[in-house]
Amino acid sequence: MGRGRVELKRIENKINRQVTFSKRRNGLLKKAYELSVLCDAEVALIIFSSRGKLYEFGSAGTTKTLERYQHCCYNAQDSNGALSETQSWYQEMSKLKAKFEALQRTQRSTSRL
Repeated sequence: MGRGRVELKRIENKINRQVTFSKRRNGLLKKAYELSVLCDAEVALIIFSSRGKLYEFGSAGTTKTLERYQHCCYNAQDSNGALSETQSWYQEMSKLKAKFEALQRTQRSTSRL
């Protein structure tokens, strides 16, 4: 017998919400990997948790896929704009990674106290 339909609303219980996030995140990452292998597709998946933690999957590398996406989206408009847009995406991703690493260091240092 199948499962019932899940009501889509925010889970109020913090522990249940974290467990659901972890399970669904792992499921998404697994599906992204399976899609890339089975269909020979280039897949990129970026997830930020509510605490700001970054999870990513890229079958050809997340940065490369983002650059390809930018090239496809902005190629028809202006090739120069696409290049600068790709660079800004790359810069933003680099800033977010640096911010994430700083948050991790802060969290580690406060958890040691």
